[in-house]
Amino acid sequence: MHLKTVVRIRRIFTAKGLTLSAAESCTGGLICHLLTTVPGASSYFRAGVVTYSAQSKRTLLGIEQKGFTAYGVVSSEAARRMAEKIRHLTKTDIAVSTTGNLGPDVLEKKPKGLVYIAVSTRNGTVVRKCAFKGTRGQIKERAAHAALELLAEVADYD
Repeated sequence: MHLKTVVRIRRIFTAKGLTLSAAESCTGGLICHLLTTVPGASSYFRAGVVTYSAQSKRTLLGIEQKGFTAYGVVSSEAARRMAEKIRHLTKTDIAVSTTGNLGPDVLEKKPKGLVYIAVSTRNGTVVRKCAFKGTRGQIKERAAHAALELLAEVADYD
């Protein structure tokens, strides 16, 4: 399934002359990995970072601590800020981000499987809340695939 989506992303980005960046947390670089499995990714994919900890989100992306105190690391606001910050830092047209709880425990009073995905463009940012079931690895994979689907959807209509 992901290969078809990645090929679609490549087609959309190359046809429109768009550039892409990513800021991943719970997906741990899997989105970047999947994007680069298809030849030609270097024509549009510029950069990706894994900001797994709150500290790396602050130091690498410049997200203020007070924001995390207010809404949490696993939140729609965190996903939105991550996507917007990486898009501005890399000067790309579109950016995708993920943040969530892979489990096994509750994190910030948020259940295992809760993931937020954001896609930021010059026209705004779309955030999707997802609830996945399964093992830690299954949730990670499902989140990455959902992020690619949202990215293709937004890029196609942007």
